[in-house]
Amino acid sequence: MRADRLVSLVLLLRQRGRMTADELAGELEVSARTVLRDIEALSTAGVPVYADRGRHGGFSLLPGFRTELTGLNHDEALALLTAGSRHGQKVFGLSAPLASAMRKVVDALPEGHRAALDDAAKRFLVEPETDMLSRRLVAEDVVGAVMSEVRGAVLTGRRLRFHYAAPDRQPRWHTVDPIGMVTVRDRTYLLATKSGEDRTYRLSRMLAAEELSEPAQRPAQVDLDRIWPERSAQFLSDVHFSVTVRVRPSRREELLNTARAVRAEEPDGENWVRLDVVFEDLRHAIWAVWQLDTDAEVLAPDALRTALRDRIATLAARYDDPE
Repeated sequence: MRADRLVSLVLLLRQRGRMTADELAGELEVSARTVLRDIEALSTAGVPVYADRGRHGGFSLLPGFRTELTGLNHDEALALLTAGSRHGQKVFGLSAPLASAMRKVVDALPEGHRAALDDAAKRFLVEPETDMLSRRLVAEDVVGAVMSEVRGAVLTGRRLRFHYAAPDRQPRWHTVDPIGMVTVRDRTYLLATKSGEDRTYRLSRMLAAEELSEPAQRPAQVDLDRIWPERSAQFLSDVHFSVTVRVRPSRREELLNTARAVRAEEPDGENWVRLDVVFEDLRHAIWAVWQLDTDAEVLAPDALRTALRDRIATLAARYDDPE
Protein backbone atom coordinates (compact mmCIF):
# COMPACT_ATOMS: atom_id res chain seq x y z
CA MET A 1 0.00 0.00 0.00
CA ARG A 2 2.79 2.44 0.92
CA ALA A 3 4.70 1.60 -2.26
CA ASP A 4 1.68 2.61 -4.35
CA ARG A 5 1.42 5.86 -2.39
CA LEU A 6 5.10 6.68 -2.92
CA VAL A 7 4.71 6.16 -6.67
CA SER A 8 1.62 8.39 -6.66
CA LEU A 9 3.52 11.08 -4.76
CA VAL A 10 6.33 11.09 -7.34
CA LEU A 11 3.82 11.25 -10.20
CA LEU A 12 2.01 14.18 -8.61
CA LEU A 13 5.25 16.12 -8.33
CA ARG A 14 6.24 15.24 -11.90
CA GLN A 15 2.92 16.34 -13.37
CA ARG A 16 2.15 19.40 -11.24
CA GLY A 17 5.52 20.69 -10.19
CA ARG A 18 5.88 22.24 -6.76
CA MET A 19 3.24 21.14 -4.20
CA THR A 20 2.92 21.74 -0.46
CA ALA A 21 2.62 18.94 2.09
CA ASP A 22 -1.04 19.84 2.66
CA GLU A 23 -1.79 19.69 -1.07
CA LEU A 24 -0.11 16.31 -1.38
CA ALA A 25 -1.94 15.05 1.71
CA GLY A 26 -5.28 16.06 0.19
CA GLU A 27 -4.55 14.26 -3.09
CA LEU A 28 -3.27 11.10 -1.40
CA GLU A 29 -5.92 11.10 1.35
CA VAL A 30 -3.36 10.89 4.17
CA SER A 31 -2.07 13.30 6.81
CA ALA A 32 0.59 15.93 6.15
CA ARG A 33 2.85 14.12 8.64
CA THR A 34 2.58 10.94 6.53
CA VAL A 35 3.55 12.96 3.45
CA LEU A 36 6.67 14.27 5.22
CA ARG A 37 7.67 10.73 6.17
CA ASP A 38 7.13 9.60 2.56
CA ILE A 39 9.26 12.49 1.27
CA GLU A 40 12.05 11.44 3.62
CA ALA A 41 11.76 7.82 2.43
CA LEU A 42 11.99 8.90 -1.21
CA SER A 43 15.06 11.01 -0.53
CA THR A 44 16.72 8.10 1.26
CA ALA A 45 15.96 5.89 -1.75
CA GLY A 46 17.71 8.35 -4.08
CA VAL A 47 14.67 10.10 -5.58
CA PRO A 48 15.70 13.77 -6.04
CA VAL A 49 12.95 15.48 -4.01
CA TYR A 50 13.92 18.87 -2.61
CA ALA A 51 12.11 21.41 -0.45
CA ASP A 52 11.63 25.10 -1.20
CA ARG A 53 11.38 27.11 1.99
CA GLY A 54 9.32 30.21 2.54
CA ARG A 55 5.77 31.41 2.12
CA HIS A 56 5.34 29.95 -1.38
CA GLY A 57 7.49 26.90 -0.79
CA GLY A 58 6.76 23.22 -1.22
CA PHE A 59 8.30 20.07 -2.60
CA SER A 60 9.61 19.51 -6.14
CA LEU A 61 11.56 17.01 -8.21
CA LEU A 62 14.76 17.86 -10.04
CA PRO A 63 13.88 18.77 -13.67
CA GLY A 64 14.02 15.85 -16.10
CA PHE A 65 13.66 13.14 -13.45
CA ARG A 66 11.65 10.11 -14.72
CA THR A 67 10.52 6.89 -13.09
CA GLU A 68 9.97 3.40 -14.41
CA LEU A 69 6.56 2.23 -13.23
CA THR A 70 5.21 -1.27 -12.82
CA GLY A 71 1.72 -2.25 -13.95
CA LEU A 72 -1.55 -1.27 -12.31
CA ASN A 73 -2.43 -2.86 -8.99
CA HIS A 74 -5.69 -4.73 -8.42
CA ASP A 75 -7.82 -1.84 -7.14
CA GLU A 76 -6.54 0.50 -9.87
CA ALA A 77 -7.49 -1.98 -12.59
CA LEU A 78 -10.90 -2.49 -10.99
CA ALA A 79 -11.41 1.30 -10.79
CA LEU A 80 -10.69 1.72 -14.50
CA LEU A 81 -13.06 -1.10 -15.43
CA THR A 82 -15.95 0.42 -13.45
CA ALA A 83 -15.24 4.10 -14.16
CA GLY A 84 -16.28 4.25 -17.80
CA SER A 85 -20.01 3.61 -17.62
CA ARG A 86 -20.88 3.47 -13.92
CA HIS A 87 -19.18 6.53 -12.39
CA GLY A 88 -16.65 4.35 -10.58
CA GLN A 89 -14.88 7.44 -9.32
CA LYS A 90 -17.81 7.93 -6.92
CA VAL A 91 -18.97 4.41 -6.15
CA PHE A 92 -17.61 1.21 -4.65
CA GLY A 93 -14.97 3.24 -2.74
CA LEU A 94 -12.58 3.37 -5.69
CA SER A 95 -11.95 7.11 -6.01
CA ALA A 96 -8.38 7.00 -4.68
CA PRO A 97 -7.31 3.95 -6.79
CA LEU A 98 -8.82 5.57 -9.87
CA ALA A 99 -6.92 8.81 -9.29
CA SER A 100 -3.70 6.83 -8.83
CA ALA A 101 -4.32 4.78 -11.98
CA MET A 102 -5.04 7.86 -14.08
CA ARG A 103 -1.83 9.52 -12.87
CA LYS A 104 0.09 6.47 -14.12
CA VAL A 105 -1.70 6.57 -17.46
CA VAL A 106 -1.01 10.28 -17.91
CA ASP A 107 2.64 9.85 -16.93
CA ALA A 108 3.10 7.19 -19.61
CA LEU A 109 1.99 9.58 -22.37
CA PRO A 110 4.47 11.56 -24.47
CA GLU A 111 4.97 15.12 -23.27
CA GLY A 112 2.96 16.72 -26.09
CA HIS A 113 0.04 14.33 -25.67
CA ARG A 114 0.02 14.95 -21.93
CA ALA A 115 -0.60 18.67 -22.41
CA ALA A 116 -3.37 18.03 -24.93
CA LEU A 117 -5.06 15.55 -22.56
CA ASP A 118 -4.91 18.02 -19.70
CA ASP A 119 -6.64 20.67 -21.85
CA ALA A 120 -9.28 18.21 -23.05
CA ALA A 121 -10.07 17.02 -19.53
CA LYS A 122 -10.89 20.58 -18.50
CA ARG A 123 -13.58 20.80 -21.18
CA PHE A 124 -15.81 18.05 -19.74
CA LEU A 125 -17.76 18.10 -16.47
CA VAL A 126 -19.41 14.92 -15.28
CA GLU A 127 -22.11 14.82 -12.58
CA PRO A 128 -21.69 18.23 -10.89
CA GLU A 129 -23.11 18.73 -7.40
CA THR A 130 -26.16 20.63 -8.67
CA ASP A 131 -28.38 20.23 -11.72
CA MET A 132 -29.72 22.93 -14.07
CA LEU A 133 -32.42 23.86 -11.55
CA SER A 134 -29.81 24.43 -8.79
CA ARG A 135 -31.01 21.34 -6.93
CA ARG A 136 -28.15 19.84 -4.99
CA LEU A 137 -27.49 16.21 -5.88
CA VAL A 138 -26.39 14.43 -2.71
CA ALA A 139 -25.16 10.86 -2.76
CA GLU A 140 -25.71 8.67 0.28
CA ASP A 141 -22.76 8.53 2.66
CA VAL A 142 -21.15 5.14 3.19
CA VAL A 143 -18.54 4.60 5.89
CA GLY A 144 -15.20 4.06 4.15
CA ALA A 145 -14.29 1.03 6.27
CA VAL A 146 -17.70 -0.52 5.53
CA MET A 147 -17.26 -0.05 1.78
CA SER A 148 -13.80 -1.63 1.91
CA GLU A 149 -14.97 -4.69 3.87
CA VAL A 150 -18.06 -5.26 1.70
CA ARG A 151 -16.11 -4.87 -1.53
CA GLY A 152 -13.43 -7.22 -0.25
CA ALA A 153 -15.94 -9.92 0.69
CA VAL A 154 -17.67 -9.66 -2.69
CA LEU A 155 -14.38 -10.01 -4.58
CA THR A 156 -12.77 -12.74 -2.45
CA GLY A 157 -15.95 -14.79 -2.07
CA ARG A 158 -15.93 -14.80 1.74
CA ARG A 159 -18.86 -14.39 4.12
CA LEU A 160 -19.67 -10.94 5.48
CA ARG A 161 -20.88 -9.81 8.91
CA PHE A 162 -22.31 -6.31 9.37
CA HIS A 163 -24.32 -4.15 11.76
CA TYR A 164 -27.43 -2.93 9.91
CA ALA A 165 -29.92 -0.18 10.81
CA ALA A 166 -33.14 -0.92 8.92
CA PRO A 167 -35.84 1.80 8.99
CA ASP A 168 -37.85 1.91 12.25
CA ARG A 169 -35.90 -1.01 13.71
CA GLN A 170 -33.08 -1.44 16.18
CA PRO A 171 -29.69 -2.11 14.48
CA ARG A 172 -28.91 -5.82 14.23
CA TRP A 173 -25.95 -7.94 13.16
CA HIS A 174 -26.32 -10.02 9.99
CA THR A 175 -24.06 -12.67 8.49
CA VAL A 176 -24.57 -13.18 4.74
CA ASP A 177 -23.11 -14.71 1.62
CA PRO A 178 -22.33 -11.74 -0.68
CA ILE A 179 -23.13 -12.03 -4.39
CA GLY A 180 -22.45 -8.57 -5.86
CA MET A 181 -22.81 -4.80 -5.54
CA VAL A 182 -25.09 -2.48 -7.53
CA THR A 183 -25.20 1.32 -7.58
CA VAL A 184 -28.39 3.07 -8.76
CA ARG A 185 -28.96 6.84 -8.56
CA ASP A 186 -25.99 7.21 -6.17
CA ARG A 187 -27.31 4.49 -3.83
CA THR A 188 -25.15 1.40 -3.39
CA TYR A 189 -26.67 -1.98 -2.56
CA LEU A 190 -25.25 -5.33 -1.54
CA LEU A 191 -26.93 -8.35 -3.13
CA ALA A 192 -26.54 -11.38 -0.91
CA THR A 193 -28.20 -14.52 0.45
CA LYS A 194 -28.91 -15.22 4.10
CA SER A 195 -29.68 -18.81 5.10
CA GLY A 196 -30.33 -19.48 1.41
CA GLU A 197 -32.85 -16.61 1.03
CA ASP A 198 -32.29 -13.63 -1.29
CA ARG A 199 -31.50 -10.40 0.55
CA THR A 200 -30.66 -6.84 -0.56
CA TYR A 201 -29.04 -4.29 1.78
CA ARG A 202 -28.30 -0.59 1.36
CA LEU A 203 -24.69 0.18 2.28
CA SER A 204 -25.54 3.59 3.78
CA ARG A 205 -27.46 1.74 6.51
CA MET A 206 -24.47 -0.39 7.51
CA LEU A 207 -22.85 0.91 10.69
CA ALA A 208 -19.94 -1.54 10.66
CA ALA A 209 -18.82 -4.53 8.62
CA GLU A 210 -16.17 -7.24 8.66
CA GLU A 211 -15.09 -9.79 6.09
CA LEU A 212 -15.01 -13.27 7.63
CA SER A 213 -12.56 -16.07 6.93
CA GLU A 214 -15.03 -18.76 5.83
CA PRO A 215 -15.97 -18.98 2.14
CA ALA A 216 -19.37 -17.74 0.99
CA GLN A 217 -21.93 -20.23 -0.27
CA ARG A 218 -22.69 -18.79 -3.72
CA PRO A 219 -22.66 -19.80 -7.41
CA ALA A 220 -19.32 -19.59 -9.20
CA GLN A 221 -20.87 -17.34 -11.89
CA VAL A 222 -23.11 -14.31 -11.43
CA ASP A 223 -25.40 -12.36 -13.79
CA LEU A 224 -26.24 -9.06 -12.11
CA ASP A 225 -28.10 -7.82 -15.21
CA ARG A 226 -30.62 -10.61 -14.56
CA ILE A 227 -30.57 -10.65 -10.76
CA TRP A 228 -31.07 -6.92 -10.21
CA PRO A 229 -34.43 -6.67 -12.08
CA GLU A 230 -35.65 -9.71 -10.15
CA ARG A 231 -34.69 -8.12 -6.82
CA SER A 232 -36.33 -4.84 -7.90
CA ALA A 233 -39.57 -6.64 -8.75
CA GLN A 234 -39.52 -8.35 -5.36
CA PHE A 235 -38.97 -4.99 -3.66
CA LEU A 236 -42.00 -3.49 -5.41
CA SER A 237 -44.17 -6.46 -4.44
CA ASP A 238 -43.48 -5.85 -0.75
CA VAL A 239 -45.65 -3.54 1.32
CA HIS A 240 -45.11 0.00 0.01
CA PHE A 241 -47.39 2.91 -0.75
CA SER A 242 -48.52 3.04 -4.39
CA VAL A 243 -49.84 6.32 -5.85
CA THR A 244 -51.37 7.31 -9.20
CA VAL A 245 -50.75 10.98 -9.94
CA ARG A 246 -51.07 13.47 -12.79
CA VAL A 247 -48.14 15.88 -13.04
CA ARG A 248 -47.06 18.70 -15.32
CA PRO A 249 -44.19 17.56 -17.59
CA SER A 250 -41.99 20.36 -16.23
CA ARG A 251 -42.24 18.83 -12.72
CA ARG A 252 -41.95 15.17 -13.73
CA GLU A 253 -38.26 14.82 -12.86
CA GLU A 254 -38.83 16.43 -9.49
CA LEU A 255 -41.44 13.81 -8.64
CA LEU A 256 -39.28 10.95 -9.88
CA ASN A 257 -36.41 12.16 -7.71
CA THR A 258 -38.57 11.77 -4.59
CA ALA A 259 -40.34 8.50 -5.46
CA ARG A 260 -38.97 5.11 -4.45
CA ALA A 261 -39.87 3.54 -7.80
CA VAL A 262 -41.92 4.07 -10.98
CA ARG A 263 -44.27 1.34 -12.16
CA ALA A 264 -45.93 2.97 -15.18
CA GLU A 265 -46.02 6.24 -17.12
CA GLU A 266 -48.26 7.53 -19.93
CA PRO A 267 -49.50 10.84 -21.38
CA ASP A 268 -52.69 12.24 -19.83
CA GLY A 269 -53.97 15.00 -22.07
CA GLU A 270 -51.92 17.76 -23.64
CA ASN A 271 -50.27 19.19 -20.50
CA TRP A 272 -50.14 16.25 -18.09
CA VAL A 273 -48.31 12.96 -17.54
CA ARG A 274 -49.88 10.13 -15.55
CA LEU A 275 -47.52 8.14 -13.33
CA ASP A 276 -47.88 5.11 -11.08
CA VAL A 277 -45.19 5.59 -8.44
CA VAL A 278 -44.20 3.98 -5.16
CA PHE A 279 -43.42 5.83 -1.92
CA GLU A 280 -42.16 4.55 1.42
CA ASP A 281 -45.44 5.30 3.22
CA LEU A 282 -48.34 7.79 3.37
CA ARG A 283 -46.25 10.47 5.06
CA HIS A 284 -43.57 10.23 2.36
CA ALA A 285 -46.25 10.51 -0.37
CA ILE A 286 -47.84 13.58 1.25
CA TRP A 287 -44.48 15.34 1.47
CA ALA A 288 -43.51 14.52 -2.14
CA VAL A 289 -46.77 15.61 -3.75
CA TRP A 290 -47.00 18.74 -1.58
CA GLN A 291 -43.72 20.00 -3.07
CA LEU A 292 -45.34 20.12 -6.51
CA ASP A 293 -48.03 22.62 -5.48
CA THR A 294 -50.76 22.90 -8.16
CA ASP A 295 -48.66 21.10 -10.79
CA ALA A 296 -49.77 17.67 -9.52
CA GLU A 297 -53.08 15.93 -8.83
CA VAL A 298 -53.39 12.66 -6.93
CA LEU A 299 -55.87 10.27 -8.56
CA ALA A 300 -55.43 7.40 -6.09
CA PRO A 301 -55.49 6.24 -3.37
CA ASP A 302 -58.31 7.97 -1.49
CA ALA A 303 -56.26 8.00 1.73
CA LEU A 304 -53.70 10.32 0.14
CA ARG A 305 -56.36 12.56 -1.44
CA THR A 306 -58.08 12.87 1.96
CA ALA A 307 -54.82 13.65 3.75
CA LEU A 308 -53.97 16.40 1.26
CA ARG A 309 -57.49 17.84 1.42
CA ASP A 310 -57.34 17.94 5.24
CA ARG A 311 -53.97 19.67 5.15
CA ILE A 312 -55.27 22.27 2.68
CA ALA A 313 -58.36 22.88 4.84
CA THR A 314 -56.22 23.35 7.94
CA LEU A 315 -53.99 25.89 6.21
CA ALA A 316 -56.97 27.72 4.68
CA ALA A 317 -58.56 28.07 8.12
CA ARG A 318 -55.30 29.24 9.64
CA TYR A 319 -54.85 32.00 7.09
CA ASP A 320 -58.51 32.95 6.72
CA ASP A 321 -59.16 36.66 7.25
CA PRO A 322 -61.22 36.88 10.50
CA GLU A 323 -62.96 40.00 9.20
